[in-house]
Amino acid sequence: MFTQDDAMANVNVTISLPEKLHRRMKEHDEISWSATMRNMIEERLKDIELMDKLTRKSKLTKEDVKELAEKIDRAAARKLGLL
Repeated sequence: MFTQDDAMANVNVTISLPEKLHRRMKEHDEISWSATMRNMIEERLKDIELMDKLTRKSKLTKEDVKELAEKIDRAAARKLGLL
C-alpha cells in the first residue's frame, strides 16, 4: 500500500557529466544543483504530461507528426531567412 511517507521518500540518482561542465558547476557552489535538477525534471515532466493529455485521442501517426514537424521547421527557417 502507498502511504504518505512513501510520497516523501527521496531516492538518489547518479548522472554523468563532462569534466568541464562539472568544473564550471563547482565554481558556483552557492547553487543547489540537486534542487535545480529536481525543478528542471519536474518542469519537463509537466510539459510531457501536457503533451500526452493533448495528444491522447489524436489519430495522427508518428509519420504524420514527423511530416508536420518538418513542414513547421522549414516554414520557420524560411521566415528566419535560413533557407
